[in-house]
Amino acid sequence: MCGNLKLLTVELKLLKITCLQQYSQLRNLSVGPVSYAEENEKFLHMIICKKSYMRGSVEPSEESYDIDAQLETVCLALDPESATTWRMNNASFFELEFYRLVEIEITFALKGINLQTVRSHEQPDCYTFFVKIVFDNSCHSGKVKLTLDFDDASSVCKNWKISGTAQKSTHYLLIFDGFVIVICLISAVLCTRSIILAVKLLQRFSRFCLENYNHKVCEDDQREFLNGWYILVIISDVMAIIGSILKMEIQAKSLTNYDVCSIFLGTSTLMVWVGVIRYLGYFEKYNVLILTMRAALPKVLRFCCCAGMIYLGYTFCGWIVLGPYHEKFEGLSRVAECLFSLVNGDDMFPTFAEFGQKNTMVWLFSRAYLYSFISLFIYMVLSLFIALITDAYDTIKGYQTTGFPMTELQQFLMGQKEGFPLQGQECGEVENVHPSVMLCCCKRIPEEDSIILIS
Repeated sequence: MCGNLKLLTVELKLLKITCLQQYSQLRNLSVGPVSYAEENEKFLHMIICKKSYMRGSVEPSEESYDIDAQLETVCLALDPESATTWRMNNASFFELEFYRLVEIEITFALKGINLQTVRSHEQPDCYTFFVKIVFDNSCHSGKVKLTLDFDDASSVCKNWKISGTAQKSTHYLLIFDGFVIVICLISAVLCTRSIILAVKLLQRFSRFCLENYNHKVCEDDQREFLNGWYILVIISDVMAIIGSILKMEIQAKSLTNYDVCSIFLGTSTLMVWVGVIRYLGYFEKYNVLILTMRAALPKVLRFCCCAGMIYLGYTFCGWIVLGPYHEKFEGLSRVAECLFSLVNGDDMFPTFAEFGQKNTMVWLFSRAYLYSFISLFIYMVLSLFIALITDAYDTIKGYQTTGFPMTELQQFLMGQKEGFPLQGQECGEVENVHPSVMLCCCKRIPEEDSIILIS
């Protein structure tokens, strides 16, 4: 044990020294336009912080220890220009007592220039990289966890000159982005106006039914007044406007957060392409997907709520019991991802094989856990999930042949007021009508109808 600790201490010391040596020779080793960060014409120092227990002594052979759990942090700043003397002047700092050591953190800053944009005749960006290297020994298990993390910040280069080619003008892109913002703003305003008018029409129709027929409009008919596609278009337009504004700020070099901009623009593009399905709904043979999703969605959501409770139960159980014995069960999110991959038939054998047989009870439990989960979700839950969608699809196919159910609102619009409201029928339980008849409202009597349709 002592030999292993000494070997690990030496390896950790060599690794840290190698890291410092590589940093001091950055100019000779770097193959890209990267150099030390400067501030006030001076190089920024590399900061090394060593975190350890205040004091301690450990005697494993005698099963005794004396540890002060309070942590102390000692930091050292190294100048890249003094690389030849830092080891001699700070030799005591690099003497490591492994049983006391908790963490070593190395931080430094670098600067670089992205020359890739020169080929596209765009002004290159200057970047500042904030690098952090952490040697984590908090577990004291004989393994030191090494992590490398860095953040970047872009800015406009102070002194730049591009010769031999013309700089690409970004004014046309800014004009195009402004045009997109204006179009999206007009679209969002018009869709919002349509929704407001639809709500007012619903209120008028509800008062009309109460005053003339003493009948309350059912929820299915109320949803006919609110066009879900308009809501989708409004959300898409708002996200496109925000994303375009952020894109203009990035092009003007006043904003560097690409992630937020990409999320807004990417999600807006997704919604736009989903909205294209709306226009396929005007064709009877291309409308099956929309109608099937609309019919199956309520049942599927209720089914997912019930199945989700079982899924959460397996997730927590696997995390609590199998977490110490399998890397895929170390955290809740990892357990959920592992179980989801098992439901889809991925990575089954490695999940079974990586459980060791040293602890027989846990090994048997893991077999019962995995076999029961896979059998339950693949053979029962997924089959019922597909059956719900298949049932909705068969129903829609039957409606396309025999005619779709005719709601009270559709009966009223077709001018059959003598049978409105439908007697002896609940909301949704109405007679069938052929799809072509549903699109024709020529039978209504305008003289007796004070309701204005808004499409």
